[in-house]
Amino acid sequence: MRSILAMALAWVLLVTTATAQGGGLVRLRTLDEGRGWEAVGRIDIGGKAFCTGTLISPSQVLTAAHCLYDRTTGRPHDPSEMTFLAGWREGRAVAYRKVRRAVAHPDYVYEGQDRIDRVAYDLAILELDQPVRVSMVRPFAIGADPHRGDTVGIVSYAIDRAEAPSLEPACKVLGRQPGILVLTCSVDFGSSGAPIFQMQNGQPQIVSVVSAKAEMDGQPVALGTAMRAPLAELRAAFDATASRFRKVSPASAGLSAGGAKFVRP
Repeated sequence: MRSILAMALAWVLLVTTATAQGGGLVRLRTLDEGRGWEAVGRIDIGGKAFCTGTLISPSQVLTAAHCLYDRTTGRPHDPSEMTFLAGWREGRAVAYRKVRRAVAHPDYVYEGQDRIDRVAYDLAILELDQPVRVSMVRPFAIGADPHRGDTVGIVSYAIDRAEAPSLEPACKVLGRQPGILVLTCSVDFGSSGAPIFQMQNGQPQIVSVVSAKAEMDGQPVALGTAMRAPLAELRAAFDATASRFRKVSPASAGLSAGGAKFVRP
């Protein structure tokens, strides 16, 4: 696989509007179609932007770290501006919860120019003000990092599917570099934080989170975080902090951003 550094990248950031859905995704419009995926929800931010997130416990939502920041000012959003809409579909959610606090991976830094090494740390946990204890909403377990050639799936919201999630059941892992997965999954603005799933013993488990969209050899791809180790670090930081964002200069993870061209939407 060609180096990720040869790709033109565009961060999958927050959006506010939606149009008709395109592509080959399966839209989960009804309760029956979305059964089993209710723990995936839309994270609304101040009524003007959104990302995708997933319950990994009754009170914790896993998403992308860059969703916590205002793309214009670079400042962190106030968690009180965030609402998690579990199973959001056509104007209704299975559960509505406000966010009490939000913690990004301790090695994720938002300032400065876009850098490819951020993908390796682009994880965050939101703590909800109340646990989601609805029988049909079952938090997802975390699985092992996938390998090149593995089949994975994705459930996401995006600019063209803001009012109902869409399922892509079979995309591929094209390759890996330290901390980063390259995937054929279809993502767009608003898919930030969307869970990448792999089936384990007949059950979907989260194996990555969408960080960015990119282009490789003229074809669109998604970039996800190889998250097994970073998630453990994030959980430790989450347990250790109350509401502060700890900002540490990220390690290079063996990558250099010198040849990458970043494109802001």
